[in-house]
Amino acid sequence: MIRTDIVNLTVIDAVAFRQKLTAGGSGITILRYDMDQPGIASISKTSGDAIPAANTPADLYPQAAFKEAIQLTAGMPYKKRGGVRLEKKAVKEVAPEAAEEAAEEEVFIDSVEYQKLVDHYTDKNGKLSYELLNRDLIRFAHASKVVRSMFEEGAALKKIRTYIVCSKFRTVIGNKKLTEAQVLKMAELLDEASPKSVFKTLDGELRKQSAAKKQK
Repeated sequence: MIRTDIVNLTVIDAVAFRQKLTAGGSGITILRYDMDQPGIASISKTSGDAIPAANTPADLYPQAAFKEAIQLTAGMPYKKRGGVRLEKKAVKEVAPEAAEEAAEEEVFIDSVEYQKLVDHYTDKNGKLSYELLNRDLIRFAHASKVVRSMFEEGAALKKIRTYIVCSKFRTVIGNKKLTEAQVLKMAELLDEASPKSVFKTLDGELRKQSAAKKQK
């Protein structure tokens, strides 16, 4: 399981971490050991490539470094604690929160398991397909006796969706012990790569089923 939110790079002498951008979406920050200015880039929602900020020097922070950073931080939690300071090859946290609070804040997931999920729903063109994903989840919803019972009992649609997503993703990944928090974190990471909610089609289908049940 992933126990850190900071990775070491090999392309350049630096460390990197993933952060949630204030404008939305996911970003990468790279810190070199030999200078104070960081390299910052957003991650394209369509290609998955890094889009460096205008003030990020390309000679100091090449695309190869951002590519490595994106790959190494895939599936890892966003860095939520204080800033980072590099001192003689040592990474130190500035003003860190208490260990217990940090543990409660972050959900650790296995990047290999996350990649299994991505691979399963990648289409023939090599792109993550939300159409394939939603179709699979809807098929599961129609076949599940538990889902039918939840509708009959008047369960909230959010609760029903969570059950569907958790059940199906655990099967796809091959790990029945994944917690709900871990599965939902993976779903959140998938959603960042999409210009719209990853479960939009599934949500629409669940609303139709709910309305049909009420009319009977």
